[in-house]
Amino acid sequence: MTVLILYVVTLIAFLGIDYLGLSYLIKPTFEQHIGPLLTDSPRMGPAVIFYAFYVGVLLWFVSWPALEQGKSLAWVFGSGVLIGAMAYGTYEFTNLATLKDWTWRMVATDFTWGSLLTGVSATVGVAVARAIG
Repeated sequence: MTVLILYVVTLIAFLGIDYLGLSYLIKPTFEQHIGPLLTDSPRMGPAVIFYAFYVGVLLWFVSWPALEQGKSLAWVFGSGVLIGAMAYGTYEFTNLATLKDWTWRMVATDFTWGSLLTGVSATVGVAVARAIG
């Protein structure tokens, strides 16, 4: 039951926080640089697959080991930031290397956002799972 609580809370935190970031930080930045390439509304199928898988991986490598081994919330946050940096960095730096209209501003914005989002979501999930038991 704890893993289900951990997954659901982490997913809700990730989705809620990411909605704000996508709406007010990422979308305006990307519209400025690659606006014509963006869809009018996101394709929900790929989004659901990404979020479900990403949070599952986050639990596998960070949150569940933290619960099992009694790691601190600082460790959870730092490890989550590292996972986020790897994932978002792979996307952003690959695009910067291969797409002509990709910019350093887009990389810096999304890389920083994704890293912090992942760390915060993991920390919230572990904190709530510990509190609920």
